[in-house]
Amino acid sequence: MKTFLSIDIGASSGRHILGSVKDGVLTVEEIYRFPNSPILRDGSLVWDVERLRREVILGMKKAGELGRIPESVGIDTWAVDYALLDGDKNLVGPVHAYRSPRTQSVISSVHARIPFDALYQRTGIQFQPFNTVYQLAADQQSGVLAQARYMLMLPDYLNFCLTGKMSREYTNATSTGLVACAGHTWDEGILDALGYPKRLFPPLTQPGAVLGGLCREVREEVGYDTLVVLPATHDTASAVVSSLAGKGAYLSSGTWSLLGTLQPTAHTDEKTRAFNYSNEGHLFCKFRLQKNIMGLWIIQRLREEEAPHLSFPQLMALAEGNVNDCEIDVNDTTYLAPQNMKERMEAEAGRRLSLGEALYAAFRGLAVCYRDALTELSSVTGEQYRELNIFGGGSKNRLLNTLTAQLARVRVTAGPAEATAIGNLLVQMDAMGESSLKDAPAIVKASFETEEFTS
Repeated sequence: MKTFLSIDIGASSGRHILGSVKDGVLTVEEIYRFPNSPILRDGSLVWDVERLRREVILGMKKAGELGRIPESVGIDTWAVDYALLDGDKNLVGPVHAYRSPRTQSVISSVHARIPFDALYQRTGIQFQPFNTVYQLAADQQSGVLAQARYMLMLPDYLNFCLTGKMSREYTNATSTGLVACAGHTWDEGILDALGYPKRLFPPLTQPGAVLGGLCREVREEVGYDTLVVLPATHDTASAVVSSLAGKGAYLSSGTWSLLGTLQPTAHTDEKTRAFNYSNEGHLFCKFRLQKNIMGLWIIQRLREEEAPHLSFPQLMALAEGNVNDCEIDVNDTTYLAPQNMKERMEAEAGRRLSLGEALYAAFRGLAVCYRDALTELSSVTGEQYRELNIFGGGSKNRLLNTLTAQLARVRVTAGPAEATAIGNLLVQMDAMGESSLKDAPAIVKASFETEEFTS
């Protein structure tokens, strides 16, 4: 039975998960996990990409030590962050983290050269202050961009470290705000308007492409050779591959919450822009019409600041015992990176909150955002969404699932929890002829348990 390796790296942790399929059932096994978070360097939040590279290698070595040499390996990560390399293919400057405030001073200058409504009409990408289009402007202002010969989104950079080959995978590239939704290619009009060097933007590659084997140094480090395949390298795109939503609504629940539905074409009208929905690239040139919502980041920060000794199930139980009517707008940008999360919540609430009260307010605030986002989604597509498939790590939070079902008046199907790794594996298996993506929904249903919540 052939084995495949998914390397799923999120903003708070990374996982190496082996998968194999037999008789239509996918079996997965986590063999390696590591923590991840941005670090403060010279006053800026950046990613330690050398440590990430080492962790990728260590997890691959673990597969060899277990005697489970994979037929292929695929890497997915979050979006918008990238590495710049010089002509010798060495890093130029750090890999900045999207929560860094460095773009605040350049957003207005970007919109002076090309207004946001024009950006949205061409790319369909919602406004976020950390979008790559603004990060590149910060690098342009500092002079770093002029030194760069290559730009690689983070998973593309890690693939380069494994193979020595460069690619620009489509789903992650669309998050930059620089890819035309009409042609699924870099938008040269935007590049010209902003003065970004076109050498940084060679042709895009679709998910399922096989990059090739490991370079010699990596083969020696891990002790074997394998093929590197491009899954949907944007983690949300990989997760949606394993979604049970079909044409319905999905919610990828993790550090970020992304609520949306698959569409054959992009929605770039004024209403969709006003709702701040995004049209991000998916497999087969479809679009994930979705909205970014702050997600479990707030819970993660509350735990880190107030009670690192408590597990997430214990935090959920604490919230359940402190029901309150405090209304918190969890999607406000002030929650992106406050100095103290609970103090920021207390400032909005206008009173002191116990940890349990803050946790419950955050969960309820998320459920309210999901309800409102579903209403907006219906307004855009003309469809009524009575069911919501919640997948990812947050799908295990029964309190949040219950509040969502009650407030949004939908039937919630929760699971699978490891949706991103599963979608990553399914694309690899399709590329290698082991199974077909047409069978993905049936495989997921046969392989993983789900739980339902109703209003």
